Amino acid sequence: MPQSPVTQSNDAVLQFMATRRSVPAKTMGGPGPSDMEIDAMARIAARIPDHGKIAPWRFIVYSDAAKARLGERILQRALENDPDLAQDMREIERTRLSRSPTVIGLISAPVRDHPKVPVWEQELSCGAAGLAWLIAANASGYDAQWLTEWIAFDEALAAELGCGAGERIAGFIHIGTRTMPKTERDRPDMAEVLSVME
Repeated sequence: MPQSPVTQSNDAVLQFMATRRSVPAKTMGGPGPSDMEIDAMARIAARIPDHGKIAPWRFIVYSDAAKARLGERILQRALENDPDLAQDMREIERTRLSRSPTVIGLISAPVRDHPKVPVWEQELSCGAAGLAWLIAANASGYDAQWLTEWIAFDEALAAELGCGAGERIAGFIHIGTRTMPKTERDRPDMAEVLSVME
């Protein structure tokens, strides 16, 4: 009877995944990744499960100039929503996209009339791409955080942030270097999230 090939575990990858942790964007400084490193991360993020090979997602790298311009627009929109916005909150709104050296827009771009791949499955693929960005950034020696916040859901800002018709912002991947020690956070109780069906 033929035997299965012996598989080798990759302990370094397992240890990395067992201890992976996001770092708050507001605690990031420089350096951030180079253009070449960003390109390499994007290629890794594009290797996730993608039924039909339709790439129902896009990535946008916001330049420093774009982050500054969009920061002013975000502040303007925040004031439209709340004209009495406190001064300290105004600075928070203005700097939402400039907290970290690098910000990647994760855009969900589903093919809505695909005959075999439902939109939900395409959106899951986009989510997988977001996680791959975090892993690629961490494995490259940087810290990262995936944020949405209200700007990801504001229809008035969508086009200015790079969305086309039928697209949505799945979040913003912030990448940089932490300025304070990384801390652990509570994790789910496995008894509550893992079960066996007999």
